[in-house]
Amino acid sequence: MRSLKRILLDYLHKCQRLRPFKQIHAQLVTGGFLRDDSVVNKAVEFFGKSANLVNYACDFLKHADGPISSFPFNTLISIYASSGRPQVAIFFHRRILKDGFVPDMYTFPAVLKSCAKFSGMGERMQLHGMVIKMGFLRDIYIQNSLVHLYGVCGDFGGARKVFDDMSVRDVVSWTGIMSGFVRAGLFEDAVALFLRMDVEPNIATFLSVLGSCGRLSYLDMGKAIHGLVLKRVFGTGLEVSNALMDMYVKCQSLCEAKQIFDELQEKDIVSWTNMISGLVQCKRPKESLELFHDMQTSGVKPDEIVLTSVLSACASLGALDCGRWVHEYIDRMGIKRDMHIGTALIDMYAKCGCIEMALQIFSGMPSKNVFAWNSLLGGLALHGHGHEAVRYFKEMARIGMRPNEVTFLVILTACCHSGLVDEGRRYIYEMTSLYNLSPKLEHFGCMVDLLCKAGLLNEALQLIKIMPMLPDVRIWGAILSACKSHGNLELPQEILHDLRELESQDSGVYVLLSNIYASNNSWADVKRIRRSMREKGIIKEPGSSAIEVHGKAHEFIVGDSNHPQNTEIHELLKILTSQIYLEGHFTHSFLIR
Repeated sequence: MRSLKRILLDYLHKCQRLRPFKQIHAQLVTGGFLRDDSVVNKAVEFFGKSANLVNYACDFLKHADGPISSFPFNTLISIYASSGRPQVAIFFHRRILKDGFVPDMYTFPAVLKSCAKFSGMGERMQLHGMVIKMGFLRDIYIQNSLVHLYGVCGDFGGARKVFDDMSVRDVVSWTGIMSGFVRAGLFEDAVALFLRMDVEPNIATFLSVLGSCGRLSYLDMGKAIHGLVLKRVFGTGLEVSNALMDMYVKCQSLCEAKQIFDELQEKDIVSWTNMISGLVQCKRPKESLELFHDMQTSGVKPDEIVLTSVLSACASLGALDCGRWVHEYIDRMGIKRDMHIGTALIDMYAKCGCIEMALQIFSGMPSKNVFAWNSLLGGLALHGHGHEAVRYFKEMARIGMRPNEVTFLVILTACCHSGLVDEGRRYIYEMTSLYNLSPKLEHFGCMVDLLCKAGLLNEALQLIKIMPMLPDVRIWGAILSACKSHGNLELPQEILHDLRELESQDSGVYVLLSNIYASNNSWADVKRIRRSMREKGIIKEPGSSAIEVHGKAHEFIVGDSNHPQNTEIHELLKILTSQIYLEGHFTHSFLIR
């Protein structure tokens, strides 16, 4: 009998399909082996291989000979909870309850885990009630599972109530409530909890609070947590290092992020993504493309997130060749064009001037969100296709896609570039009256610029007076430009007063004032403004431009002569400028010397 039992157990261990299992099952019944816990546990391992066997598993356990401990039931619930179909664990739990199974304190954590995996709202309340009814609410493992479940389901009132009622809290309790707050975007609450912690944090705790510091741009606190991490015995593993990089990048502290990145002995896709995306976010697209090339050399395959960031960098630089390569790579590797990649492709092609390609990708998207629409409208606006932008904006409204603040900014920009004054007036009105959106300084700036370019200086000045915020240097720049264009160099004293009152470190404020005084031949005032700039250490930011040649991005800064082909570039510019002059576009004084 013992040898037969060993043979059957060996068959159970190797069994992969239901039909041979049924034959083994028959032998177990006839041999009276279903009273043996080791046999039942081995059968449970087989049932855990497929969620489709759940009904057979319930029948098997129901008709087993003699009383069975809770262990096989709890084991099977845990297996199903960790599978790709966690709902099966809930079904199994309900079925065995009907068959007379009495859960214990080890049952509920597994069931609650499965419920959290598919955010079961109704099941959550039922399980919580059962926990209370059976007297298990004071068990810390069950309490931690409830905190996690409520957090995943977005019920932070429920999570906080369970947490506050706990008489004893361990690191899992604190980390569970913190991660729930982070998931909901309640970053300040997560940081506040971290500061209140009275237990030793673990890696998961640090990951949560570092994410919050990054989102809140709490650089000093992030550095302090970095110090705490270094003091802990677990050191800075890859996961923690990636979280630190992400925090520094979001705080725009790229030097620290790059130092961590360079010191990593092993880099995964998250490491590369953090640095490449961070460089794009910090307006350093050229460096992000260079790092992307290094990533390809390293052998790490880019994913959708990295490719989206690279496309954004290509859009910023006008790097069409690189953008096309990314597009071809996406198609060649069979990467699904989700909403993010589709929108990034539209944005890249539109900003690189390939409007037809942008429209083609836009039309081919099965579903479009407001960001895809904004990218298309922005591209049309950038290249002077104001009437087309207005047409697509009307189509957007027709299908019921609700615009946001960015949508109105790009459509107002389109109106500004194309001189569509009546349309601009209508959209700034619809923004508040129809969509209940509050125009920001950028929206008013577009409208002022539109009115100024149309010669409606008085209307622009009236709009500035009724704005709920003070105008910035860009708005006053539009006014000055309009005055120059229409020969009105005598600005009202109230405008000059407002310009002097601007408290800004923006060099544009001082340059604008200097230009105003120079236009009126007030050279003493020009000298005074420039002296004030020197005293305050304010330097005019030099202009820059970038162009892609043979797949490599070249950046040019005003006054910089370090480019290896500087002489050839200037010779070509002289030829082009002379051609422009000969065609009557500029006077001879504009020629490059």
